[in-house]
Amino acid sequence: MATLLDQQNNGTRRVAAIGILVSIVVVGLKAAAFWRTGSLALYSDALEGIVNVITAIAATVAIHMASRPADTRHQYGHHKAEYFAAVLEGILILIAAFAILHEVLASSGHAVVLAQPRDGLILNGLATVMNGIWGVHLINRGQDLRSPALIADGRHLLTDVATSVGVLTGVALVALTGWLWLDALLATMVALYILWAGWRIISVSMSSLMDEAVTAEIRRRIYAVISEKGSGAIEAHDIRTRTAGRISFIEFHLVVPGEMSVARSHQICDRLEAALEEAVPGANVLIHVEPHVKAKGVISEADAVII
Repeated sequence: MATLLDQQNNGTRRVAAIGILVSIVVVGLKAAAFWRTGSLALYSDALEGIVNVITAIAATVAIHMASRPADTRHQYGHHKAEYFAAVLEGILILIAAFAILHEVLASSGHAVVLAQPRDGLILNGLATVMNGIWGVHLINRGQDLRSPALIADGRHLLTDVATSVGVLTGVALVALTGWLWLDALLATMVALYILWAGWRIISVSMSSLMDEAVTAEIRRRIYAVISEKGSGAIEAHDIRTRTAGRISFIEFHLVVPGEMSVARSHQICDRLEAALEEAVPGANVLIHVEPHVKAKGVISEADAVII
């Protein structure tokens, strides 16, 4: 029978593979919109669409790597591979932004009259709707499947949607008013906006690569489980957590009465591990048992639970 982690891995790979097809269709529509109009703003949107295709492929490869089981060289698994895909996505977004700015500077002084603005707006609008629907789906599925790569890809697509809406509005204004300079201004604004988005994706992913702790909500859940299921023990201290993709590593010291047998203390640990794995999907729990002389007594609640 497939485990929950296996089901999550299979679901993540399936969503990522579909994402490649969606991104290819979207970039085709955006490229057609640019070809029909010659708009710099639509060019910037199409260029970001190409980045979406590359990052969708990178995410699929990273998700496949992350789902591989632990081996002798990677005894904690390959879960962090998805964070590398997210960092790559951020870097590619930055490159796209600089490419857009370069094109704006190269074309300065000779504004292009939009050829078929209505066709371009329709094509780009359709691509924007597809991106919005798929972006929301990626974030929801990424949260359900605990996939950093899917979540990062979904957030990027929603960023793309926001810029596309601005581009569509601006191109419509250019067509209505004849203000050709507005096209280059829009392309510049898109570039600056995705520069910020790319940097944000990189910073979040780098934090996770450096063994970021679980969220405050999950940490409260861990403390509650230890308090409720740790009967027989005295306290739990030095509680530490870190995340790696869909896995949350939890470790702490469990203080028990000195006269308690090894078998009895092991039963308490088994009960705590089972409860934590149920409360925190993907939890990997390590408990170090100590005698009562190791109890810290009244200490900060930041890293201890009195049972």
